[in-house]
Amino acid sequence: MAFKTDIEIAQEAQLLSINDIAKSLGIPDDAVENYGRYKAKLDIQSLKDLPEKGKLILVTAITPTPAGEGKTTTSVGLTDGLRKIGKNAVVALREPSLGPVFGVKGGAAGGGYAQVVPMEDINLQFTGDFHAIGAANNLLAAMLDNHIQQGNALGIDPKAITWKRAVDMNDRQLRHIVDGLGGKVQGVPREDGFEITVASEIMAVLCLASDITDLKARLARIIVAYTYDGQPVTAADLKTQGAMAALLKDAIKPNLVQTLEGTPAFIHGGPFANIAHGCNSVTATRTALKLADYVVTEAGFAADLGAEKFVDIKCRMAGLRPSAVVIVATVRALKYHGGVPKAELNEENLEALEKGLPNLLQHVGNVRNVFGLPCVVAVNAFPTDTEAELRLVEKRCSELGVNVALSEVWAKGGEGGKALAEEVVRLCEQPNEFGFTYPLDMPIEEKLETICKRIYHADGVALTANAKKQAQQLTELGFAGMPICMAKTQYSFSDDASLLGAPKDFTVTVRNLKVCAGAGFIVALTGDIMTMPGLPKVPAAEKIDVDENGRITGLF
Repeated sequence: MAFKTDIEIAQEAQLLSINDIAKSLGIPDDAVENYGRYKAKLDIQSLKDLPEKGKLILVTAITPTPAGEGKTTTSVGLTDGLRKIGKNAVVALREPSLGPVFGVKGGAAGGGYAQVVPMEDINLQFTGDFHAIGAANNLLAAMLDNHIQQGNALGIDPKAITWKRAVDMNDRQLRHIVDGLGGKVQGVPREDGFEITVASEIMAVLCLASDITDLKARLARIIVAYTYDGQPVTAADLKTQGAMAALLKDAIKPNLVQTLEGTPAFIHGGPFANIAHGCNSVTATRTALKLADYVVTEAGFAADLGAEKFVDIKCRMAGLRPSAVVIVATVRALKYHGGVPKAELNEENLEALEKGLPNLLQHVGNVRNVFGLPCVVAVNAFPTDTEAELRLVEKRCSELGVNVALSEVWAKGGEGGKALAEEVVRLCEQPNEFGFTYPLDMPIEEKLETICKRIYHADGVALTANAKKQAQQLTELGFAGMPICMAKTQYSFSDDASLLGAPKDFTVTVRNLKVCAGAGFIVALTGDIMTMPGLPKVPAAEKIDVDENGRITGLF
């Protein structure tokens, strides 16, 4: 029997009216702004006086592999599972970027029978949030270049411009460009470049802002360039924050949709976790905590990136306190970390599984010992998993005092997530000693060292001469008290994507430091991380199509 694709399953679903979904959460009609029958934005001003009552559950994962882990699928299925056992639960996720949708990863709305819908809309432009973010980003870029063209009263050094343009597409051709060519009236010629929209500081600002007032204040603080004498130039200096906020006035409102089982879902914001902070918006999370008893959210990629930034950036800034963590793993991915080629992952291999398990166990140790949070390992089930393999995972986790729950949500939806849901509810009732990886008053280099040693288990950190100079400049400018946002490969604990499992005896090299004063953190770039990805040899876009009736195919 042929398996149905994710999009076929989604298109066969009978969706509830979004107004019925809103009513199920007790949301008043005047707070719901409909985008058709199945999508809505919520007016956070109408809900601002509601108290927060929910318990926050973070879903993270082991280091990703080509075998896949299923973090979003697990998040959706867990929330459906919580509803199945009688709990008032919602899921709060990020919006997908068009870059991965048309590139390698494909859609990001869950999978199988654990999806958020309408999945085509969610994956393809949704309610226009990313377009608004890109427009605000590029307005700031245009105002900056116009200021220079019109006489440069601020004394901006064209060679010290840090602000780039943005487009929500994987397009390596735009990484490094020269613009302003064609004569005096066409602008000032200079080197420039593009970032993908999800790497723009505007995305981070939108996701960390608590309301419009906070949004405008953060936009005003964005640093776009430096003057000839080394002083920062901000969006406020260019008088741009008001117009940018006007473009973002609707984008800041959380989006409400549903799962295949009619569970309410907030999908809002989408910064990447390897080059940004990887969490959905503060407004969506806080709104969900006001309306439900259990809120399931996820952070991008593995716990060394997504969970660390969720804790040290989002929770710290927003005053959030998680109650429990779910760490998603698959037997197949763990065998890959143990050295098995992708083509051979369907075969039982206990030796390779044993070699790969330290990756999972190191993430478990970080969550429990660094963040002080209780956790459960969710093994995303595959038909090829054997009893012996599953027993080995359970045995190694139990040695650390952590339970394992088999997650069958891809095939069974919420019914397949009930066991995981029961364990999550149990963990939420336990006391925890939640804490951060580092204190904010540490010097920049010490924060970097602490992250690399405590989270990545590296021997330490090495800053290039350029990064050392930048750390000193940022300290002199008064930015040393900000948290760190590590830009690092998602494929390894280290900054070398080829080092699988739980590598030892390595040093992380930081080559560049950049302050995001509006977002409120310092980005540390390591390895060959770039803020504009490229398309693969065979882009997913080649398989996407739409018929004469508007029915989309090829999204997976």
